[in-house]
Amino acid sequence: MAKLLLVYLLVTLSIALTTNATTYVVGDSSGWDISSDLDSWVQDKVFKVGDSLMFQYSSSNSVSEVKQKSFKACNTSDVLNTFSNGNTTVPLTQPGERYFISGNKLYCLGGMKLQVNVVGDASSSIVSPQAQPESNLPRSSSKSNNPPSVISNSSEFSYGGRGSLLVVFLGFMATILWVV
Repeated sequence: MAKLLLVYLLVTLSIALTTNATTYVVGDSSGWDISSDLDSWVQDKVFKVGDSLMFQYSSSNSVSEVKQKSFKACNTSDVLNTFSNGNTTVPLTQPGERYFISGNKLYCLGGMKLQVNVVGDASSSIVSPQAQPESNLPRSSSKSNNPPSVISNSSEFSYGGRGSLLVVFLGFMATILWVV
């Protein structure tokens, strides 16, 4: 019976502490483009710590991560990071607001900007590499390719934080009560 208890504890712990991360293709099939309705695109999504945003755009465009003040003013000179290779994946490693704008100020003023709220508590922050401008996916050359708007990455995992530990503890206690 002790072996069964140990196996159950290890399985519960491994399931509770890992969750699949999701990669969202910004703008769905339109990608990061002036024609994309990014305000509508973001409305029905819940971004979690461990998820990623994939920006696909033409070589004549770029994406910049900025602070809120630069986001509101479409200030393309005060940026945190700029990417311009056409296929950029940005990991969401901690909770809070993130702001992205087009490197072209006129496009930004035309609505080509994105604000996302990443949910999760401070204990669910993960250590992750910086944005990966080079990706294994082929670079988008036209609007005719229709990538899925959400890509599940079974190889990416994030740690679940305090909530997961509570689930493990309750599972363990239930097992103890069941055995006794």
